[in-house]
Amino acid sequence: MDIKAQQTKLANNLGKLLRDNFGKGPEAVHVTIYEPYVVIYVSGFVSPMEQVLLNQNEELQVMTTRELLVKTLEPQITGQIKGITDLDIQHLYYDWNLDHHSGIFVGVCLDDLKADLTEGDPYPGKQAIHDRITKMSEIAQKGPEKISSYKLSDRTLVVVREGILVAIEKQLISLGFDDTLRISKRPLEKGILRQNDDYDEILNADILDIFVDWDFEKDNSIITLILKPKN
Repeated sequence: MDIKAQQTKLANNLGKLLRDNFGKGPEAVHVTIYEPYVVIYVSGFVSPMEQVLLNQNEELQVMTTRELLVKTLEPQITGQIKGITDLDIQHLYYDWNLDHHSGIFVGVCLDDLKADLTEGDPYPGKQAIHDRITKMSEIAQKGPEKISSYKLSDRTLVVVREGILVAIEKQLISLGFDDTLRISKRPLEKGILRQNDDYDEILNADILDIFVDWDFEKDNSIITLILKPKN
């Protein structure tokens, strides 16, 4: 099965998996396979019950429920990826944009991101993107010890940060507050990132979505930018 066929089959299977477990599946699923990454972008994804909660400004309850549900689905998601692509996913990052009814799953088939594809291939605006991500990290907690990025396709840019947790965050994680920390950090970091209004000039593309997730145990993070090229 070629890459395009794998991407189509994975999109169909994961759309059904989400529909079976959330009561409503996404309107669209876009899959990008670029070893060692598998990126799954879903749009038009909100269940009727979630919409009721969102209308009542209960975003936190929706996010908390999704955190719990995705954790139970993670073996099935990684199993689908393995069965279709033969890639053994070591960690699954995920995030949601409730305002856009969209979400992301980023599977990484490496045990340690430090073993990744060196610094990634060059692309226009790469250093400027690194500078803005580093500045955001410095405002939110501290600058990353290492940053690398990979443009997986014209519409998918992945940024990897390593060594970003401060002492108080590590203490909260050790006390079992990792889910609370994750839910708190997401809007903070994405809000700071969106304060920059020159991404379109840097990347020659509009930013449709920004997603952030962490592997607290390994002290790393993946930021995913969903792009709409201008030409």
